[in-house]
Amino acid sequence: MTVTSFAERVLAWFDVHGRKDLPWQHPRTPYRVWISEVMLQQTQVVTVIPYFERFMARFPNVSALARADLDDVLHLWTGLGYYARGRNLHAAAKCIVADHGGELPRELDALIALPGIGRSTAGAILSAGHGIRAPILDGNVKRVLARYFAVPGYPGLNAVAETLWAHAEATTPTTRVADYTQAIMDLGATLCTRSNPRCTGCPVATNCIAYRDEAMHRYPAPKPRKDMPVKRARMFLIVDPNGRCLLERRPPTGLWGGLWNPPERGSDWSLDELLAELGLDSASVLDQHRLRGFRHTFTHFHLDIEPLRIDVSEARLAVADRDRWRWYGVGENEPLGLSAVAVRLLSIIQPTLVLT
Repeated sequence: MTVTSFAERVLAWFDVHGRKDLPWQHPRTPYRVWISEVMLQQTQVVTVIPYFERFMARFPNVSALARADLDDVLHLWTGLGYYARGRNLHAAAKCIVADHGGELPRELDALIALPGIGRSTAGAILSAGHGIRAPILDGNVKRVLARYFAVPGYPGLNAVAETLWAHAEATTPTTRVADYTQAIMDLGATLCTRSNPRCTGCPVATNCIAYRDEAMHRYPAPKPRKDMPVKRARMFLIVDPNGRCLLERRPPTGLWGGLWNPPERGSDWSLDELLAELGLDSASVLDQHRLRGFRHTFTHFHLDIEPLRIDVSEARLAVADRDRWRWYGVGENEPLGLSAVAVRLLSIIQPTLVLT
């Protein structure tokens, strides 16, 4: 099959079976494409749609996003995970306003220079947003091309990725580039799935090497497995007489960067040490007890969390430093970016608390 024929078949399939009613397609602008592409990284469409719609209602354009407080952005990101994406969106919006007149650039290198925009996201913005021919290579497209061309190896390796990029470049057409970008992603998301691919409905199956060899399960090769390290942390849920929980803002970079969390310290930290840090003594503690521990898994390690609830008789501690500490509870309408762990723990303490 020629390169032109590959694209034509994918587009013909898309015209009948493709997804054409996604919220970021109406209207399809560079800004909406950018936000959707970032949200869709490692996140399913069905999960992203309500987040995207709330985000657009609050930040309808680049200027609105650039003017926003980071807390407002992370608050709307709460529950979506991979919070660095939200921080990078906010930082990139400021750069776009300051350096590009409030419009997303139309050049690949200029897009990639922005925080959080990689080669594939930039390609999607150019093709789907600006109508400029540019290949993409998200997870779905990697799977389609790895199977079709029988590309061996894990796509996270540079040599394998470059081979896939070469195929992506070769198969991207010069016309209908916005539709093709959506079509090739849809093909991977709906037919060429990770498990149980529906090859009989695939428009390019007759020339797919993996299908011919009945070897779909071999491509793409999985990430080499290695044991994930386990870390431990103690989280202190300090609750005041009004049922509010004390939250601490994390440093801007690193684990849960910029998000609000119950104070988290190493597993060797004692309650007395934390009370001393907050300017309290043990006489202010009305009750304390351990909650059921749980494991939270990040990309590169597991974190075993030991929650300790402490009910205190006063709510004066550290509230003057509102950049670092906040009381949060029922009736608090202030938008804050909360980590997934904070959401889980707050919902245990205050089941009626609305967090989104």
